Amino acid sequence: MKFVQPIRDPVKLNEIKEYLKEQNPKNYILFLIGISTGYRISDILRLKVKDVKETHITIRQKKTGKVKMVLICKSLRRELDLYISNMSDADYLFPSRNRNGRKPSPITRNIAYKIIRNAAAEFGLKDVGTHSMRKTFGFKIYLKMKDIALLMDHFNHDEEKVTLRYIGLFQETQDDALEDFEL
Repeated sequence: MKFVQPIRDPVKLNEIKEYLKEQNPKNYILFLIGISTGYRISDILRLKVKDVKETHITIRQKKTGKVKMVLICKSLRRELDLYISNMSDADYLFPSRNRNGRKPSPITRNIAYKIIRNAAAEFGLKDVGTHSMRKTFGFKIYLKMKDIALLMDHFNHDEEKVTLRYIGLFQETQDDALEDFEL
């Protein structure tokens, strides 16, 4: 499995959002939820309309079994309300195409990966996949709050350096510490 990076450049991040918004509302909302919650793609794909109607999105993580809750920010709330306006509570947020009357299901992780990967490629970004959304969330929160403990809890990490490396800041933090160092 290839190691993916967060999307650090705010201009590229906005370009990807606009690209996905023009391309397909479902893809756009998928990306917004990913970069706004820090949830894993396996948890995002299982979301239904009823899960995003309140002030928070609460999930039981598929990987860890832990319950996590994230506030829906105002900008995400506006976009979600538009997106779900004609959907029922039981609908998946990211439905796959229903073929031959099969039971409704969400898109697959592979489809989500292709959506994100193709959007990133449009803007010359490499080392981007679905996990980049989670890492981008962490990167943005760290830059805003500088609270590594908050992110460690959110990501279930035991060490600061693991979280810093995860969001792509470990090397940068080391470099900053040594930049003006003198003997």
